[in-house]
Amino acid sequence: MPRKPDYLDPKTLAKMDRLDLLARFVVEGYLAGTHRSPYRGFAVEFAEHREYAPGDETKHIDWRVYGRTERYYVKQYQTETNFTCHLLLDASESMRYAHNELTKLHYAKCMAASLAYLILAQQDRVAVGVFDEALRTYLEPSGRKGHLVRIVEQLDVEPGERKTDIGAILNQFADRIEKRGIVILISDLLGRPEQVAQGIQHLRFAGHECIVFQVLDHYEWAFPFEGMWKFLGLEGYPELLVRPRDLRVSYLQALADFNRRLREACNRNRTDLIAVDTDQPLDLVLTSYLVRREKYAGR
Repeated sequence: MPRKPDYLDPKTLAKMDRLDLLARFVVEGYLAGTHRSPYRGFAVEFAEHREYAPGDETKHIDWRVYGRTERYYVKQYQTETNFTCHLLLDASESMRYAHNELTKLHYAKCMAASLAYLILAQQDRVAVGVFDEALRTYLEPSGRKGHLVRIVEQLDVEPGERKTDIGAILNQFADRIEKRGIVILISDLLGRPEQVAQGIQHLRFAGHECIVFQVLDHYEWAFPFEGMWKFLGLEGYPELLVRPRDLRVSYLQALADFNRRLREACNRNRTDLIAVDTDQPLDLVLTSYLVRREKYAGR
């Protein structure tokens, strides 16, 4: 199926205000042809025991029952057919950065709307939280058809003038969410990796699955500046007048180390970390991840 570049190209994303329409084009293109939900099957609950039969996998044998009865029984599980997804969008001041007309925040909002559309199309429930240092707005989960309109309204925010506190937000949600679900964090993650890791660990301990999209501007990834530049400080940092060529090697090394620590933290907590460049077409970012996830779920 041919792509719809007029709607999905990053330059067009910057000019598109109808997030609901954009989400429809993203999802109903390539994703409409997938047969398996990329999110289903993440959580299973114990249902009952039954007696072992030849051909059953031994890993499902309940050895405690065997110790009491000296008979082999296997555990049977049922997959949760519906789930709740909590989309958490970082709207702190650093998300306003852009080397062109497309800010990180607008790209992240388009991504959140597209994911919400996909999940609602599966007849599952979506909640949306927008945060910086604290939770700015929160829309309770729903699976109703009209919920996307309210989600788009919730995402219609401007970046604040405060720093972000991702660790505190994730800890707050770990205590707030009662039923197991999926938490999708969309942020530039510009903070302390240890705090992010602690928040993810708290969510994982509570039984939630976590997915993290790290959205950075292309110039943040590549640092291609030439000549003399004045960098305007965000989130409380001062202005800097520098020659970027003198900083490029140390900057890229620091970024690589920062992302290595983030990835190690996510790997320890069995959390997907997806690095996103705002110059990448949104549909390619989402479909490549979801197809990879679908293949993994089908194993």
